[in-house]
Amino acid sequence: MTKTILIVEDDLTFSTMLKTWLTKKGFQIETASSIATARKRISESDFDLILSDLRLPDDDGFNLLCWKKEMNIDTPLIIMTSYADIQNAVQAMKEGACDYISKPVQPELLLTKINESIKSGSARTAKAVPSAEPAPQPKKMTETPAPSSDYLEGNSEAARQLYSYVSLVAPTPMSVLINGASGTGKEYVAHRIHQLSRRSDGPFIAIDCGSIPKELAASEFFGHVKGSFTGALADKTGAFLEANGGTIFLDEVGNLSYEVQVQLLRALQERRIRPVGSTKEIEVDVRVVSATNENLEQAIAKGNFREDLYHRLNEFTIQMPTLAQRRDDILLFANFFLQKANRELNRNIMGFDADAAEALMEYSWPGNLRQLNNAVKRATLLAQGDRISIHDFLFQIEGAGCAPKSQPVSMQLHSEEEEKHRIAEALRQTRFNKSKAATLLGIDRKTLYNKLKLYGIE
Repeated sequence: MTKTILIVEDDLTFSTMLKTWLTKKGFQIETASSIATARKRISESDFDLILSDLRLPDDDGFNLLCWKKEMNIDTPLIIMTSYADIQNAVQAMKEGACDYISKPVQPELLLTKINESIKSGSARTAKAVPSAEPAPQPKKMTETPAPSSDYLEGNSEAARQLYSYVSLVAPTPMSVLINGASGTGKEYVAHRIHQLSRRSDGPFIAIDCGSIPKELAASEFFGHVKGSFTGALADKTGAFLEANGGTIFLDEVGNLSYEVQVQLLRALQERRIRPVGSTKEIEVDVRVVSATNENLEQAIAKGNFREDLYHRLNEFTIQMPTLAQRRDDILLFANFFLQKANRELNRNIMGFDADAAEALMEYSWPGNLRQLNNAVKRATLLAQGDRISIHDFLFQIEGAGCAPKSQPVSMQLHSEEEEKHRIAEALRQTRFNKSKAATLLGIDRKTLYNKLKLYGIE
């Protein structure tokens, strides 16, 4: 059955173009150029979806959402908004919009959002009207699970390229190695690969390889039986068995000891595991997605990482772009993190002033998305007005002049020769506060702990 969409847009050229394109995609389209006309159309006809601009001549999309709620109309509504109004679009979602898309509109992204919104609207209707004999519907492999609402994928060219690779490799059985600096979102990409794979109904198990002592690694990966070693007071199910039928994510795989790499390689080659202390082998069916911020090829050359394991894990490589390489996404993420901070801190900050926005765009962000998230959260807490100013940021923004001259500039780790000195200096400047030192170095705390252990720094 043909799905009907109401487009509420006062830009007649854009509205006509959108109507023509969506009609070719098989939808039946009606248009309205004002909120008043939209109300009339919605009252007279049933639509599967409303696609509305946020700003209209007689009112705005918030008013349409409120009216729709008052009239108990549950037709899904997608907000279209300019780049500068992203924070208002996120607010609109809190008021009942099912999704939003920024202008200029990316046609394929819009089509995906339309299909997902109509599908979710149909699911709500079916749930509200129970049938006499509800029949379970098998999941179609062509369906696309929605991304997590706790993460934003971005609109930059680098982001589009990244997620095109994710969409390409996800349905395959290939092992994926995600390379990228700390804070770039490697675990989200791993989870997204799982969501888009044929294993999406199975478990997704993540392991932080850098935090596992080599003495316990075999137990963590493969499990153990009671009494197999001191402290084994009960049977334990390992991560591989927990992930059976799904995906196992090996985060910071470059930190595994050489002995553990041998055990892992055997499990991947034979697709069988043996819990510690057991004589029985168990078949497992897992897909492996790994991530690292280390250069594994250099580690292989130094004899620290097995080349055969590297090739087993690296059937397909995804390189995570840094935030500096996604400059077009910086304000998009900043506004997204602001709305998240508003919820967590019970604040109502509306956005960033012009100077703060410009400084955000110009800063290099060595700590990537994690650093931006933390910076916006702190600024949200400190802001005195309804918008964040440049003086609300506690970190040094290069060229902005908002921080005292004595405040240290973030020091990103480069060569191994410099790392020891930089880490020691960061610890000295922060009086050995490891969290602050990690922020200063532009890395996360977990990576700092791994570096401290690697270099024997107490």
